[in-house]
Amino acid sequence: MLAEVRGVGEPAGWVVDARRVAASFRGDQLLRRDGVKFPSFAPLSGFFRTNDGWVRTHANYDHHRARLIGALGLDASADRAALATRLEQLGAIEAEELVRANGGIAAAVRTPDEWRAHPQSAAAAELPLVAIERLAAADVREREDLRVRGFGLTAPVDALRPAAGLRVLDLTRVIAGPVATRTLALLGADVLRIDSPQMPEIAAQHLDNGMGKRSALLDLRDQKQHTVFERLLDSADVVVTGYRPHALDAFGLDAATLAARRPGLVVATLDAWGSVGPWGGRRGFDSIVQAASGISVLEATDGAAGAPGALPAQALDHATGYLLAAGVLQAVRQQTVQGGSRHVHAHLARTAHALIANSSPDGNSQQATNTALDFDACLAEQATHEGILRYARPALASVTRAVDYPSAGGTWGADEPAWT
Repeated sequence: MLAEVRGVGEPAGWVVDARRVAASFRGDQLLRRDGVKFPSFAPLSGFFRTNDGWVRTHANYDHHRARLIGALGLDASADRAALATRLEQLGAIEAEELVRANGGIAAAVRTPDEWRAHPQSAAAAELPLVAIERLAAADVREREDLRVRGFGLTAPVDALRPAAGLRVLDLTRVIAGPVATRTLALLGADVLRIDSPQMPEIAAQHLDNGMGKRSALLDLRDQKQHTVFERLLDSADVVVTGYRPHALDAFGLDAATLAARRPGLVVATLDAWGSVGPWGGRRGFDSIVQAASGISVLEATDGAAGAPGALPAQALDHATGYLLAAGVLQAVRQQTVQGGSRHVHAHLARTAHALIANSSPDGNSQQATNTALDFDACLAEQATHEGILRYARPALASVTRAVDYPSAGGTWGADEPAWT
């Protein structure tokens, strides 16, 4: 355990409460700002019939919406009805490939058997849930500053904050990666998220998954701003990226280059499909992986003959995020004891493979959760710069003291790109 290696005693008395975990997984659904719920999926995101089945699209971000309708020859003003009419003219695989070729995101809805026969399924199955690879030789990193940086906190590292003093550069978006870095922040790390000013984040996603972190904007294509980033990297312990494989290579942000640039660094990467197989490097999201992998058929209201369904939460994102955070902690522990740089990797398709392999053949998750759960005891409320936020407490709890995020309600991009 990292806490023991860092000389702060036995691991804390952590408790895994199923209801709290469920609330955390549904954090986006439970989040309220001044009592108001945030919108869910965009109108052009969702399931659509094709002439031979179903396809799932993702258009929550403006640039993905533009690529989707552009691929299908639709006008910029196209609504859901227009998209539905166009997709009914195509086969599911045809639509999937047409959208992908234009940089958009869509997946044909496959059955579990169809996915098992797909070469990308085999590629995912061959990998561990979390892969940790030693990249290069490096001395054991001395981490003498064991105080929690940021937000005015000065608590020393202890078994509840084994990541205290670690500086984490967060280059993730959407849900899975931010959940991983949010978990590291909960455990004491100083997490600084860096985004491009040209790629704004969805407000609900940032507020839900930005707990305990700071958020700054840098355009890495600008030399001066790239120099600022390089200075941040000079004293980082961990870098976490959440883009498709090779998307950041041009900025020198692949694992090997980062390890050579900063010996002893732990680099964590997360993506949808992994880096191997015919879909290695493709864009994807939780909902898209659910559709392609057979989960949407398993979640259908009337089996394979009915309309596709979805898990009651974006469980692939959340589960993969927690797995990646655990991998980072293990990699830091290895580096602390053995030296060397580490590369930690997880991807949504591998998590989906594990979920399907362990799923019950009797009923789906919607049937299992058809009784509304009372999450009130799992929620917290804070007055923030963004209003009064009501949010899900951390999935992790402790028998020794109350556990909550060190901060909430930070404004996206409002912080300075500097360590505290």
